[in-house]
Amino acid sequence: MERSVATSPRSVAVIPARGGSKGVPLKNLQPVGGRSLVARAVEACLPAVDLVVVSTDHEQIAAEARAAGARVVERPAALSGDTATSESAVLHALDTLLPEGVDPQVTVLVQATSPFIDATALANAVRRVLDDEDDSVLAAAPTHVFTWRVEDGRAVAVGHDAAHRPRRQDREPLYAETGAFYAMRTSGLRAGGHRFFGRTGIEVVDEATAVEIDTPADLAVARTLADEHAEARTEGAGGTGALGLDEAIDLDAIDVDALVTDFDGVHTDDAAHVDAAGNESVRVLRGDGLGVARLRRAGVPVLILSTETDGVVSARARKLRVECLQAVEDKASALRAWMAERGLDPARVAYVGNDVNDLPALALVGWPVAVADARPEVLAAARVVLRSAGGHGAVREVADRVLAARTDDGPAPAGVAR
Repeated sequence: MERSVATSPRSVAVIPARGGSKGVPLKNLQPVGGRSLVARAVEACLPAVDLVVVSTDHEQIAAEARAAGARVVERPAALSGDTATSESAVLHALDTLLPEGVDPQVTVLVQATSPFIDATALANAVRRVLDDEDDSVLAAAPTHVFTWRVEDGRAVAVGHDAAHRPRRQDREPLYAETGAFYAMRTSGLRAGGHRFFGRTGIEVVDEATAVEIDTPADLAVARTLADEHAEARTEGAGGTGALGLDEAIDLDAIDVDALVTDFDGVHTDDAAHVDAAGNESVRVLRGDGLGVARLRRAGVPVLILSTETDGVVSARARKLRVECLQAVEDKASALRAWMAERGLDPARVAYVGNDVNDLPALALVGWPVAVADARPEVLAAARVVLRSAGGHGAVREVADRVLAARTDDGPAPAGVAR
């Protein structure tokens, strides 16, 4: 049943969801975490605005939207082609609702192709426009990536001095537009016909939620992340699950310049499959790999330090594109040498371990970290105990915590809400 409008809503979210996607057929109906993309978008909007509207030209999408709790506006063919803008769909929906007395102060353009929309951030963006802090607000994630463009066949630095390479924590972040949502004063949208006008602000969202689906590969990544979150939930509330994308991230940051991890019991659950020929295999999580990739992009050195001799350790390190020292009996000596070679301050290095052979290495660093299911001796030695168990999102969680320290230091720039 469609939501009824008893009084004129102050805020309306419009979700354009046409049926003619080329890259991923019927993209808006594709399931992620057991729910279609359009349903996920509607559910994220419901607690944040007074009315949720889906603009679509497709009957099945319309039915899915209604079932999720949205009002449906039929989108005309002239506004459903590949060249039609999102603004045109939003303005058409507003014009359709106007004769019913629906004339909101704030209109939010929401993209169903962003499967991990932060409902709290969306609600805050709406509040900022209602409170006259901003005229339009976009969702964006902080980034410290060095960007370049090509001019006359040569690389040219953009937004930074190529001859000066300050540490990440010494640089002000840039902000990457996620595409998840845009909150706008309706009068300004109508006057300009565009989502950016007047005083434009940024609502900062966590980079972990900034997945946008344009290709089948994007869809596969989103499904993997959602599945790992669901797996973590089913493993119980004892704190051994992976950090969830659908939850507010409220974990203590780990402020370091490098990350070192054990392998067995951290990247894995400390179990191994052995075939009749004695060949071993282990299970790892794709989400952990995504966390390591984010650290690499941020310029954070990562080392896998293991006593294990099996080639699976170095194979995983090659896949992750990080350094690896294995078959190491004296972890403390190897770690001390590695830090010295790179000029790292041990007080600003984190080591993640799970068992007693990690204790000497844990004692060397300023941030000794234990996975949730570590040995009691390791838990006692740890400065931080992760919520996630080894092989169940521990690497992703520690990566998220390291990155959190690099986005939350110091006051936010003017016009940016934390």
